[in-house]
Amino acid sequence: MATPILTNDFLDFFIELASNNNRDWFQANKSRYKEQVEQPFKNLVESLITSLQKYHPSLDQIQAKDCIFRIYRDTRFSKDKTPYKTHMAALIGPGGRKDKTSPGMYIQLGAEDARLYSGAHMLDKDQLMALRSAIARDLKGFKKARTNKKFVETFGEILGEKNKRLPSDFTQAAEQEPLIFNKSFYFFKKWPAEIILEKDFTKTLLETYKKAAPVNEFLFAGFDSAHPAK
Repeated sequence: MATPILTNDFLDFFIELASNNNRDWFQANKSRYKEQVEQPFKNLVESLITSLQKYHPSLDQIQAKDCIFRIYRDTRFSKDKTPYKTHMAALIGPGGRKDKTSPGMYIQLGAEDARLYSGAHMLDKDQLMALRSAIARDLKGFKKARTNKKFVETFGEILGEKNKRLPSDFTQAAEQEPLIFNKSFYFFKKWPAEIILEKDFTKTLLETYKKAAPVNEFLFAGFDSAHPAK
């Protein structure tokens, strides 16, 4: 019988970290972090990469270490000076955690909840222009993708920060499709934290991500001409 990759020890670590978010506590529990959190999470990411390679051959050069974000927070420009994140996160895509534009699978797991994000985020100027142009050229195709029944049932809607103004070329199209105002196009699914303890959690993540395919395929094709070669 299959056993969960992540256990209660994973959740317990983050429950305790939330109340002891300081260097002394973390150093005293670092071996626990390595054994009960970091390595199991790496195992989960490796399993996801292997499964996703069947659909995305571009992932054959990516390893778990390229995808996983550090637990250490960058506090330089934040009022919150707690040194550690209270979750583990990874971005599985062609460029790993450094590529936030490609519609990969971003997972964030902690004691509060489990989340899966996807979509196109942090697009540069050329990529955003290309994607907006693609939407304007194919309003029906984009609407069909974002209103796909499985997508809507799973993720709801496409989110993202918006521009207040658009180049005049997009004004008419934006009247029919307001999402053209978006600067990023992302969506997510959230579950109770305890879902990570289920033996088929990896399958749940994969099946959920597949339901994003209609939108992700449109997004990736839309800015592909302006996307850096991988």
